[in-house]
Amino acid sequence: MAMTRRAWISVFAASFLFSLLSFGQSGSKDQQLLLHSRRAQEFLQENRPDQAIGEFRAILDLKPNDTAVRANLGTLLYFEGRYKDAAAELRTVVKTQPTLWKAVTLLGMSERRMGDLSGARSDLETAFPKLTDPKVRIQAGMELVELYYSSRDLDKAADVLSALRKLKPGDPAILYTAHRIYAEQADEAALDVAMMAPKSAWMQQILGEEMMTQGDTQSAITHYRQALSLDDHLPGLYFELGEVLNSSSLPADKEEAEKDYAAALAQNPFDEKAECRLGRIALGRSDLKSALAYYSAAVRLQPEDWEANLGLGKVLSAMEDPAKARPLLEKAVQIDPSDPAAHYQLGTLYRRMGRMEDARREFAQFESLKKTKEELKDLYKAMRLQGKQEDE
Repeated sequence: MAMTRRAWISVFAASFLFSLLSFGQSGSKDQQLLLHSRRAQEFLQENRPDQAIGEFRAILDLKPNDTAVRANLGTLLYFEGRYKDAAAELRTVVKTQPTLWKAVTLLGMSERRMGDLSGARSDLETAFPKLTDPKVRIQAGMELVELYYSSRDLDKAADVLSALRKLKPGDPAILYTAHRIYAEQADEAALDVAMMAPKSAWMQQILGEEMMTQGDTQSAITHYRQALSLDDHLPGLYFELGEVLNSSSLPADKEEAEKDYAAALAQNPFDEKAECRLGRIALGRSDLKSALAYYSAAVRLQPEDWEANLGLGKVLSAMEDPAKARPLLEKAVQIDPSDPAAHYQLGTLYRRMGRMEDARREFAQFESLKKTKEELKDLYKAMRLQGKQEDE
């Protein structure tokens, strides 16, 4: 995630070159400036920042108000680990040009490494919303998240991470950090509930969710039922109980799951996920008419939900209506290209329509994604097992 020395130098390269153009072409002083500038460039190209630092200092001795050169000097000092010297140069730059946001960012990063967390936070908070370079914005954002995390300002950290995820959705470092922050937010909220309302339905619901993460289905069911006995109007409670029961291997639990999904929908007519689950159950017992009604309602409620589009496409395909099924299945694949089931259903439909090349492409994608998901599932199981053994 951290940017390299070369990357940061390139951030300021344009302003440095502009500074070179401002040097005159004659006279002893100008000749010295050009000489030091050329040497600085050569040292940078040779990846010898320690030598380039000396040339930048020589330029500033001759031209102390050159902000671009001072910014480059501060950058090199930072990457040499000389944070105090870097901060001194960058403060001079920022004092002269307070809207040079990249310099403000690097100043904040220097201050953080010097232990001046207050100054670092102030500078990074000021710079972050103004940065337009994606790499610099990500670096500044991650630095700011760590500062917020260390001071337990989790809500502010989550806000910054939300912006970073939009900027680079698939970045694993951002995703992991988001997972860490969101998990701690959830833990803090759960602790607050335990302190303020330990015998409430909300506490039972939280315990049910915790049991589910541990794979203890029966304990989760017990806690969710206890929550319902305390307050059967909690939003989402019927749906969560339905999810747990539906994951059970017991036929009686699966039958009860359908009732809970129906109760969730009765409580909230806009519960699109409950419509999808009821549609899946109806499709599983070949009740195409009911499945069509449920999935159609789900698509109306959430036209961009891949599950609703996939489900309705499957129903229409089963009803021998490929013309209506095709755009829905294609949309499901477009919304979530990582879902193996959508590729399989679309491949099956293409094959029935005689589009064999398209069918082969979708089936190949299905096999690839299925293999990847199985490998990830095995890895996750191994990690959980290792975690349990370490706890014991």
